[in-house]
Amino acid sequence: MDIDVFAAAHAREWERLDELVRRRRSLSGEEIDELVDLYQRVSTHLSVVRSSGQDPALVGRLSAQVARARSAVTGAHASAWRDVGGFFTRVFPAVLYRLRWWWIGTSAGTLAVAGATAAWITANPDVLHSLGSPEHVAQYVDYGFANYYMENPRGSFAAQVWTNNAWVSAQAIIFGVALGLPTLVVLLLNAVNVGIAAGIMLAHGEGGVFFGLILPHGMLELTAVFVAGGVGLKIGWTIIAPGDRTRMRALGEEARAAIAVALGLVAVLFVSGLIEGLVTGNAAAGVLPIPVALGIGALAEVLFLAYVFTVGKKAYQEGETGDIENAPAAVPVA
Repeated sequence: MDIDVFAAAHAREWERLDELVRRRRSLSGEEIDELVDLYQRVSTHLSVVRSSGQDPALVGRLSAQVARARSAVTGAHASAWRDVGGFFTRVFPAVLYRLRWWWIGTSAGTLAVAGATAAWITANPDVLHSLGSPEHVAQYVDYGFANYYMENPRGSFAAQVWTNNAWVSAQAIIFGVALGLPTLVVLLLNAVNVGIAAGIMLAHGEGGVFFGLILPHGMLELTAVFVAGGVGLKIGWTIIAPGDRTRMRALGEEARAAIAVALGLVAVLFVSGLIEGLVTGNAAAGVLPIPVALGIGALAEVLFLAYVFTVGKKAYQEGETGDIENAPAAVPVA
């Protein structure tokens, strides 16, 4: 095949296709039919030219032309930024609102365990002494607890706690497929660790330091962990009691919604990581007053809860479930 002759023979069709693509928003019905016909023809021309292997430049030109025409014929998809906006204004908050009683219950239970652990330690000197030598405990109270927030550069520390908390949250969600039992273990370990730290500090009269340094970031951070734990427990319970759905269908629907929660919590934990690295770190160093740090942490927590119970409630009432738009088709079952 003579490629030059072929190009000359079809040049008018290619030019006409470009013209229709440029005017795609104002085409008449006949011109739309012509656009579709030319798109199919030029796609065939591209195949012919590509198979001949004689003119890579012409292949590139026709490939770009066919791609533009395909976009005009099939219609453009929603932009990625619109998808991101829809995720954070509808999908993520709607799932949080729908599962609110799971993570509120998880919050209450975890805080109860942490509080009981702290009370046990402060009320029993023998338990406190079993946690370490007096010198080691004194070093932790006087230096170690506060130094944890200052020993690394602020930026790297924020990144470190962000990735660590994201990993803990992901574990809490993923372990839900094992009937939620490992999720309970993750929550229990975190509750006991917080309770031990609180008990040691309270027993030495440093409760103000403890709460002053843990609450600024801890309010939002722990809420995110509680959300992850609640979602993991919901997945586990769905396997046990799927209701009027098949067990696999119920698991699929809840797992897809859980993925949305996991992705959204990455952003929430990023904010809490910044607060821990920058706000708590500066408060521990004496650069930022403790009341100001507490105010910043409280503001972040209030904004998150308002986001869930206003934006999330509205999206949920409008029918948003958190499942993907093209979810697998389901058929009625007895």
